[in-house]
Parts: sequence; structure tokens; C-alpha cells
Amino acid sequence: MSRIRHHVRGTRRTATAGVAAAAATLLAVSLSPAAHADARPTRATAVENAASALLAHAATLGLTSAQDAGVRDVIVDGNGTQHVRYDRTYHGLPVLGGDFVVHLAADGSYRGADRATRQAVSVPSVTPRVSGPRAAGLAVNALRAANLGEALKQIKAKPELVVDALHGSPKLAWRTNAVGRDSLGNPVARTVLTDARTGAQIDAWDSIETATGDGSSLYSGTVPLETTQSGSSYQLKDPTRGNTYTGDAEGKTDLCFFGICFSRAPATLFTDADNHWGTGTTADRASAAVDAQYGTNETWDYYKNVHGRNGIAGDGKGSYNRVHYGNKYNNAFWDDSCFCMTYGDGDGTTFGPLVALDVAGHEMSHGVTSKTAALTYSGESGGLNEATSDILGTMVEWYANNSSDTGDYLIGEEIVKPGFGKAALRFMDKPSKDGSSADYWSSSVGNLDVHYSSGVANHFAYLLAEGSGAKTINGVSYDSPTYNGSTVTGIGRDKAGRIWYRALTVYMTSSTNYKGARTATLNAAKDLYGAGSTEYNAVAAAWSAVNVS
Repeated sequence: MSRIRHHVRGTRRTATAGVAAAAATLLAVSLSPAAHADARPTRATAVENAASALLAHAATLGLTSAQDAGVRDVIVDGNGTQHVRYDRTYHGLPVLGGDFVVHLAADGSYRGADRATRQAVSVPSVTPRVSGPRAAGLAVNALRAANLGEALKQIKAKPELVVDALHGSPKLAWRTNAVGRDSLGNPVARTVLTDARTGAQIDAWDSIETATGDGSSLYSGTVPLETTQSGSSYQLKDPTRGNTYTGDAEGKTDLCFFGICFSRAPATLFTDADNHWGTGTTADRASAAVDAQYGTNETWDYYKNVHGRNGIAGDGKGSYNRVHYGNKYNNAFWDDSCFCMTYGDGDGTTFGPLVALDVAGHEMSHGVTSKTAALTYSGESGGLNEATSDILGTMVEWYANNSSDTGDYLIGEEIVKPGFGKAALRFMDKPSKDGSSADYWSSSVGNLDVHYSSGVANHFAYLLAEGSGAKTINGVSYDSPTYNGSTVTGIGRDKAGRIWYRALTVYMTSSTNYKGARTATLNAAKDLYGAGSTEYNAVAAAWSAVNVS
């Protein structure tokens, strides 16, 4: 499934280490009056405490006078423990893999940190030998190569100079977003990382994280909707969930380049005379809107009621949905730049409308990942990015407890049509049932497409929740094997979901790989249930069962 990532985030408070002016700023912050000792620290207090930690532990964090650090996210636990996530720059250039999380005790004292890379972030020069236009041309070629047989049009490419610390020794690189449209007018995009000294391609990944699906009728039956009355009619806008709303894209698409949109497909707000929406068929355009709005509602409620997260960004603000996007568009995606979900109608043969509940949970969870760990969408971290959306999207489906779309461990089972040839997009109990996904970790798993390398974490999550072996759950038969022939006993979905969410938001970073995910989830289990607990030991056993040690 998909998400457009423009790498554009909101305004950040900057914490700078190693230079006199920055040090003075941080000291001023650290000497500000503290909150009362008996009060739970606020976000602002956590940022102040972390700023002091950056000064005191700059060497441990690898911060130098050439670097700055900007706050990306803040989590304050119920017991006052604080976790402040930073992005790093080097001489003003973004550092891929430079992110880190500072962990603080309730009193603000430094407890430790998780870093995306442990190596020193430094390059000989920030002056590229390869020009920006040349990097743009190479990215356009890569976009064409990834879409062979398509007559692409309206292609644009914008390079950005970065320091790459994700792929071996840090090096100066161009990160270029190349975008265009296919023959149907639907968007295609690819991010290409190019060595700025040699011109060699370091990595490349789809900026639209591809997925497809949906059917020709509503998937969730008759569902409750909170709406807004406007005069004598009603709007499909939910005032109880940050004013989330759903609109009609009218078969149009966006014209966006690098986060700047020259025109957008509309999101014409759906209205209704009697507050009874849709007919459950594609003949009524409002039917797809009902599914989209319902999926948003359930995802919002899951994150808020289970994890205490108020909205996708944690700020209480609602997103919005666009349905009927493009022409037979076989995709759905989360777009950071509009803070919105977009759904195509499918081609009617392979997929129908892409508005199923687990699709909504999957795509909106990409938004949560973007605001927290920001897992890089390639290699093992890319597989973990996709798995996060599969895992938490599945948890949304179980949370909804909808009799028309019951909880299961199948991904996209409602959206596939007979032309797809399989019962679902992916299968968490034994991922290889889709013909491409990995059941277990191997040294080559990072070379797979991220939708297939995600199988390792999906398998882990299933084993952690339900355990190994044959069983029937909600009428669906599963038979989950283990790499080492062990028998794994599950701890239940709720605990598994809580462990994964805490690992994502507190311990994972942009470069987390499968070994790092094992450590992150063990740390999360220890925080939630204690070291040596049944849950902690189950996490270790489930990872061993998928060959991650």
C-alpha cells in the first residue's frame, strides 16, 4: 500500500550543539525554571531537559560544532519518563540516518539514547563534484527505468544535497525526487540517492509506496458516522475527531512537484439531505466515502483509546480523505504534504475501490511512522516501515470489531478481485503464501521489495500475538511455522500491538533494521511488562522463530 513522502515536516525548535552561540542558547533553555517536581513534565519541559542533555552528552551523541539537531517528536510517559526525537544536520545539510532519540528520567536526568548510526558524521567537503542538474537527469532515468513500457509525461526532478549516513561511511549525496504521470494521468514518483562525488546511484525507492485494492461494494456494512449539520443538510465532517472529513476527487489527480502542488484534485465535501449516506454500491459515489470516513474514524479511535495518541500527528488535528481519485487508479496513499488519505476506484478487474478498513488503517499508519521513527523506505528499514502499517492496520481492523469485516491476519482481503488471483495481498501467519514475501530473516532480505521484506516482521507480529502452529481464528485457518522448529506461545493482540507501537515511537530510528527492531521491541516489552516477564520472553522467542537474533 502506499504513501507519498515529501520529507516536509512542520516547524521545529532547533537545538544546536558544539558552537558557542548554540551552546549559549541551549544553556539558556536548560536554566529556565523547571516544572514543579510533583507534576508530570510537559512537552516543553521535556524539550528543555533534552537540550541540557545534548550539551552534557554531545560526544556520546556524536554531535560536533558542524552539526545541529532539530526536535521531531516528543513522548512523555505516564510516569514522567521523557523521549525526545531529533533529526540531525551537518553544515546545514540533512543527515540521512542522523536521527536519534534521547531518553530522560522523570526528573529530567539523562538515561541514554538510541541513534540511527553510531559512526561519526563527517564528510571531507560539502561541495559536490556532481552537479544538481546531472543528479536530476540520473533520477529521471531511474524513474523511467522503474516504469518501463509507460509513456511518462510531465516529468520533473528536484535534487537536494544531503549527507548519507545510512549506507556505510557518511558521504555527500544528492537526494532527488523525480515525479511524473503515467499514460492514464496517475502520479508516479521515485526518490534516487546519488553519490555527489562520483555520480553512482546509492539507493532508490518509490516515493509512492505502491499498493492496490478494494471491491465494488461497501466492506463494513452499516456503520455509525458523526457528521456536521449545515442548514438543512449534513456534511461528512466529524467534529468529534479533529474535523476529519471526506470529499470527492471527481476522477482528477494532483499536479505536485517536491511537496509544492500547482493544482490538486478536489476534495469536494460530501453532503446529504437526511444524514443517511450511500447505498452500499458503487452506483452511489457516497458509498466509497462512507468506507473512507469510517476507516478514518476507527483508526483515530484505535490510536487514541489504545495508545493515547490524539490524531495521526499527535496534535488533535484531523486529516481528510479524497475518494474517486484518478482514472481506474489501483492505489491508495497517505500524503504528508496535504495530511490526507487518497483512494482510487481500482480497475474493476484486479481491484475495486480501495476504501477497505485495513487499507485505511495501513495507510494512515504510514502517517504515524512519518511523524515518529520515519523509517527509511528501502532495505530492511523499508520492510519495517511497510510491516508497521500492516501490523497496526491489522490492529485497527481487530479494534473495530465489525461483523461485516471481521478481524483477521490477511492484508487487503476485501479489496482484491478475482483477477488478482489470491485471497489477499499479504498473509501474516506465513508471508510466503503470497509467492514473494519472506517468512524468515536472511542476509539478503533487505534486497527484496519492501512489501515482501516486510514479511519477517509481519510473521513475528503474528507469532507474538497468536503463537505458532495450526489454528482457526474468526473462521480463518492459519498455520504459522517457525525457523528453528520451536513452539511459540502468543501473548494476545493487545499486548503485541502495544509493544510494537512503543518500539516504533520511542526506540526505532530511520535506519532501524531487523536486529535493531528486536532490540527496540525488547526494550518496549521491558518498559511495559518488565524484564524477564512472560511478554519480554515471548518477544525474544518470536524473533528467534523468524531467525532474528
